[in-house]
Amino acid sequence: MSVAALIDGVTTVTLVMLSIALALVVVRIFLGPTLPDRIVALDLLVGIVIGFIATIGIKTATYQYLDIAIALGLVGFLATVAFARFVLRRGRAGDADITLPDSDLDSRPDAREGHA
Repeated sequence: MSVAALIDGVTTVTLVMLSIALALVVVRIFLGPTLPDRIVALDLLVGIVIGFIATIGIKTATYQYLDIAIALGLVGFLATVAFARFVLRRGRAGDADITLPDSDLDSRPDAREGHA
C-alpha cells in the first residue's frame, strides 16, 4: 500500500466522520435548550469546518487552504468571545430589574413613620 493511497483513505474516513459530527452539531444548534448551548455548538461548528478545510487541503495537496483555516479559526474565536460578552451583559441586564427591598428604604431618616 502506497503512502498516497493511505492518505487518500484516511482523508476519506476523516471527511465522513466530520460530516457526521457536522450533522449532530446542526441538530444541537436547532434543538439547544439555551442560548449558551447554541453558542458552544456554533463554536464547535467552526472547528468542524476548519477540520473540513484542512482535510480537503491535505487530500488535494493544496496547502493554501490551511491559511483559510487559520483565518477562520481567528474569526471563530472572536465570534465566540463576542457571543459570550453578549450573554454576560444580557444576564446583568436581567438583574437590573430586581427592586431593592423595603428595608433599605426604611433606613433613611425621612422615610420613617411620620417624618416628611
